[in-house]
Amino acid sequence: MQYRRLGKTGYEISTIGFGAWAIGADWGNVDDEDSLAALHAAADAGVNFIDTADVYGDGRSERVIAGFLRERAGERIYVATKMGRRVEQKLENYTPEAFVAWTQRSRENLETETLDLVQLHCPPFDVYYTPELFAACDEMVEQGVMRHYGVSVEKIEQAQKAMEYPGTATIQIIFNMVRQRPADRFLDHALANDVGVLARVPLASGLLTGKYDAGSTFAENDHRNYNRQGQAFDVGETFAGLDYDAGLEFVAAVRELVPAGATTAQLALRWILMHEGVTAAIPGAKDPAQARANAAASDLDPLSDATMARIAELYAQLAKPLVHQRW
Repeated sequence: MQYRRLGKTGYEISTIGFGAWAIGADWGNVDDEDSLAALHAAADAGVNFIDTADVYGDGRSERVIAGFLRERAGERIYVATKMGRRVEQKLENYTPEAFVAWTQRSRENLETETLDLVQLHCPPFDVYYTPELFAACDEMVEQGVMRHYGVSVEKIEQAQKAMEYPGTATIQIIFNMVRQRPADRFLDHALANDVGVLARVPLASGLLTGKYDAGSTFAENDHRNYNRQGQAFDVGETFAGLDYDAGLEFVAAVRELVPAGATTAQLALRWILMHEGVTAAIPGAKDPAQARANAAASDLDPLSDATMARIAELYAQLAKPLVHQRW
């Protein structure tokens, strides 16, 4: 496992983290014992960074992680959570008082006095233009409620605005082989500002694993079934906003680039890590095998110039016209 510094936090975190949305909700049925096993497998493989949110299963993900941390007592495993999506997405619902209540709930769920990292969870655009809210986060750091704060964003413009606040330590953004705009418009800026970058949706909701085809189906309670047109939340969160059939065409072409002994998913994760501005990718896992396979991508050899060029070419042909200007 390789490690990189997470910007201003100073945390040395694994370049493959553990995205804990799937162990909370919205990815079909999940068993807490399987989730614990997946977390342990990830940690055994060197993963020391977990990303969750208060809204994942309405706290279920956080509580499972708390149980896992009890079982790994003595090990330094960093946990980032997020706040703000449990209320209607209006600026007036984002207040310093709400921040106190939300973080208190996460502290209880995670069984900790001080949260390692709290991220505003894709908040309304006006939040980025309300300095008082970022000042409230600064105050909570001073009070010991959390050690650092950041934001999870939908759009690059939101990330750029958030970085204007000096306390913003991290940005979480969708970045993968079919959502490449951050490489052009964001990563260098984040690196220059010592802001850690967490690449979320790194496998495009599983699309880039190569496991699915035109006949694949998803459970009723899986967002890949109910959010394909953005019915529940931003469509960019599901298959990275790419049309499913176009995604299948992209994956079919990418398969020829997979290194010997690796998987399509590992290629996709290693592609992300080829970008210096990214600190870590945070794929999800619901079982130990997935967790171990994700972690192994960190130690793959760097991709060749020819492979990187071919992926750029495929993106330009099959994905860029559909997603590049939207986020």
